[in-house]
Amino acid sequence: MPKKVTLIATSAMGLESVVAQEVKQLGYEDVTVENGRVRYTAEISAIPRSNLWLRTADRIKLLVGEFEATTFDELFEQTKALPWEEYVPEDGAIPVIGKSVKSTLYSVPDCQSIVKKAIVERMKKKYGLATHLEESGPMHRAEIAIHKDHAMLTLDTSGSGLHKRGYRTGQGEAPIKETLAAALVQLTNWKPDHPFVDPFCGSGTIPIEAALIGQNIAPGFNREFAAEEWDLIPYNLWEDAYNEAEEAANYDQPLSITGYDVDQRMIEIARENALEAGLGELINWKQLQIKDFKPTQPNGYIVGNPPYGERLGEKEQVEQMYKDLGQIMQDYPSWSVYIITSNEDFEKLYGKEASKRRKLYNGFIKIDYYQYFGKHEK
Repeated sequence: MPKKVTLIATSAMGLESVVAQEVKQLGYEDVTVENGRVRYTAEISAIPRSNLWLRTADRIKLLVGEFEATTFDELFEQTKALPWEEYVPEDGAIPVIGKSVKSTLYSVPDCQSIVKKAIVERMKKKYGLATHLEESGPMHRAEIAIHKDHAMLTLDTSGSGLHKRGYRTGQGEAPIKETLAAALVQLTNWKPDHPFVDPFCGSGTIPIEAALIGQNIAPGFNREFAAEEWDLIPYNLWEDAYNEAEEAANYDQPLSITGYDVDQRMIEIARENALEAGLGELINWKQLQIKDFKPTQPNGYIVGNPPYGERLGEKEQVEQMYKDLGQIMQDYPSWSVYIITSNEDFEKLYGKEASKRRKLYNGFIKIDYYQYFGKHEK
């Protein structure tokens, strides 16, 4: 068993620095930020801990090896030279997925079948098998990713993407990913003792992620991961990680978190999702139009993903919502407001220039995160 492993936490574009910060908070020092991913070297115990704790990463991959390859021969021989048997047992199932960008070897199906063949050859030789591999054991999904002729081979430790926390029983038309919602909260300087409001809560993802952050609950606590089945990771390391998460949670932390939506049906869905997340009645849910919103405490935070108004006939309604919000918040200078939208006229409609803007992606839609910093009252 390797003493140390190199892990890759994949990330949505624009969130790499947030993921890197989370990795460092887990105590891992050797961290490199790359496009769409964060790389770090750590003990094997980092696999359970990273899967349980990283709120903004998409998945955790284990790096088996990387090299330059411009021919199928090079791809085959160098894949075969990697120590697959250190990670995958004799009966391990090894499906191979792939992608290739700006590379000589552009046929993904060919790359996948060559990598698969090379892994099988290596494993048969190492395990002394004359015939085929059984592949009846735990899943070890391999990926060949080639970018500008640089090939990277990884094993996926997560299984389902990490945004699948296990609490979403229902959703609206354009739900925000849980990982992005967590990042929006982490990009504010909200602390759990301040009021938190999402006036466009939809199925409740942003308030739920805020509550998990507020009580320091590990986001992966309610789900399973592919690597839980692996021989590579002794089961006690998973038990240790779950125990650590249980001890770190602060269920007594009082929170003032509210989700509003104009649609009562969405409020019901949000409430169901919060119950599923184990948050009980911790979050207040209420049907409300933005023009009727009135903060009752100082020093609050609004984090919202309002409708973008891309559909015919919706644009005017949505733009009116932006105007209403801007007018209301003029009277509450101690509140900070954070809004993501693809509407490039947002500042004009809101009536004020943002303190800061950050470019992000919601799926494939390029969006801006408009940040208005309040002046906190003492």
